[in-house]
Amino acid sequence: MDLHFGDSKPTDEERAAVDALLGPPETAWEGAEDRSDADLRWARGGRAARERRDELLPGLHALNDRVGWVSEGGLDYLCRRLMVPPAEGYGVATFYSMFSVRPRPATVVRVCTDLACGGGAELCGEVAARLGPGSGVAVEQSPCLGLCERAPAALVVRAGLSARPAFEDELGGAGDRRQPQAAEPKDPGRGGSGEKTYVTATLAPAAPDTLAQAALTPEIAPAESPAALAVPQAGQENLLLLGRIGTVDPSSLDDYRAHGGYTALRTAFAIGPTAVIREVTDSGLVGRGGAAFPTGRKWQATAAQPDHPHYLVCNADESEPGTFKDRVIMEGDPYSLIESMTIAGYATGAHKGYLYLRGEYPRALRRLEHAITQARARGLLGQDILGQGYAFDIEIRRGAGAYICGEETALFNSIEGYRGEPRAKPPFPVEKGLFGKPTAENNVETLVNVLPILTMGAEAYAAIGTEKSTGPKLFCVSGSVERPGVYELPFGATLGELLTIAGMPDNLRAVLLGGAAGGFVRPDELDIPLTFEGTRDTGTTLGSGVVLALDDTVPLPRVLLRIAEFFRDESCGQCVPCRVGTVRQEEALHRIVERTGADAAADIGLLREVGRTMRDASICGLGQTAWNAVESAIDRLGAYK
Repeated sequence: MDLHFGDSKPTDEERAAVDALLGPPETAWEGAEDRSDADLRWARGGRAARERRDELLPGLHALNDRVGWVSEGGLDYLCRRLMVPPAEGYGVATFYSMFSVRPRPATVVRVCTDLACGGGAELCGEVAARLGPGSGVAVEQSPCLGLCERAPAALVVRAGLSARPAFEDELGGAGDRRQPQAAEPKDPGRGGSGEKTYVTATLAPAAPDTLAQAALTPEIAPAESPAALAVPQAGQENLLLLGRIGTVDPSSLDDYRAHGGYTALRTAFAIGPTAVIREVTDSGLVGRGGAAFPTGRKWQATAAQPDHPHYLVCNADESEPGTFKDRVIMEGDPYSLIESMTIAGYATGAHKGYLYLRGEYPRALRRLEHAITQARARGLLGQDILGQGYAFDIEIRRGAGAYICGEETALFNSIEGYRGEPRAKPPFPVEKGLFGKPTAENNVETLVNVLPILTMGAEAYAAIGTEKSTGPKLFCVSGSVERPGVYELPFGATLGELLTIAGMPDNLRAVLLGGAAGGFVRPDELDIPLTFEGTRDTGTTLGSGVVLALDDTVPLPRVLLRIAEFFRDESCGQCVPCRVGTVRQEEALHRIVERTGADAAADIGLLREVGRTMRDASICGLGQTAWNAVESAIDRLGAYK
């Protein structure tokens, strides 16, 4: 193991940030400034420190939150504390887009330039021009920020110590004006830096003048819109997943319980873990992230493993461009996710749950931190939940800007303190997942579906939707529609019905289903049933539920180039087909825009060859689906003819 450390020293701020997370070093071997006589006689703590490698990502966040970037001295100190080779620590720090290993200003403005945020690149340039040189603000283009219903979107982050205001609810139209963010001191089941260290401001829709002012004074930026405004159906009856959003105070555990909260958990304790899994299996619930794997089978396989401990992981790293449903649930109904995770842990025999949250979701982070704290205080998390003798707790882990970490095994590597690169399967996560132990991994939407299954019964739940796609589904509608937002419909509704509710334009040109990894459909194909089997039979995919409408004013070649750029940037680089193929795909699309006739036809042929190679030989779904949208645009829309 290479434990060579450089000569760079951490600043006092960097040392304080790391020590607030890990505690003060006990010996010089762990980074203490003074070496004792005992330190000269023997080395201690190496194995114990290495067992804390999973604190590497929180440690990088602690450094980045305090000073705005990760210096060589700060990284060396963090690696010394955890006995991680600095070369490996550098590899992890440079893997994530939200970290920088080069000096940059303490304030960073991230402007979304992805599919739903048309004009994001122009906005980025206008804000940079208004701020001018020497403003102490870095302006960066960003992939999707998950605020597509309010595009264009931007996120301002200012590093450094700050006060943290009390939790502000969103009822009555109130928003969140200031959003300082930091984790609390380390306690059981919870990571944190122990300091209140950074301020965020989310602006969507963002205008140049307002965004430039927010970049200079993020603590007094305009209030963020209530989460309920992202749900056009808010207040309607018969909503199973979105019914509490806009009605229940997201900060109040009492209000949540008054509207049916924790009824499902009590039912789970009453029937036992085996019966819970049977109910989930009989309901027909499948994963809502796109793979559509039967949830009951996954839970059963995890629960049956003799190896212990078992883990539960909630994948809240929704980074697919155009996806924002999980954010809306976490911001508007956070206790539903905490309850769902508790039920899933109980069913699978797990006593520890990890909630891996997008780093670009500061309000969701605050909502969930508050909900977890309240649930612990009321005996709904901890050693003896509801007096049933079952122990379960949840730890939030912040992502740092890596689309690939939405893949389950890449997510495990990220939590464990490694680069977020997918693992080869088998073994599957239910056998050897997080920390090499049996793990059940589900996304937010999948988990919250468990609540209506237990409250209404598997049979009643399965009666919703179709035979093969049961229950309700959340759809993220954005782009050229009058009422963008998250919609809840039963499986089986058609694409045309959904777009009619959202306000379909008269000049619709195409619809992108499933996000960047999905495919395009034509305006004459709106009778496609929104089910996993229905979209598959028509040669497209439902994916995570993205529905991006494009009218005839949107330049399709520019959209395809942005998709290609996205996959090029987000490829982890582990396997050659994806690492090289995503670059070649983007290069070919650039050439096609400039060429016609035989030259363009040759590049389209090259695109097909590269696309087939990525689909057949890539190690994970990123490379396997990177060609889907481009292929569908060529074949279904006649792009580049």
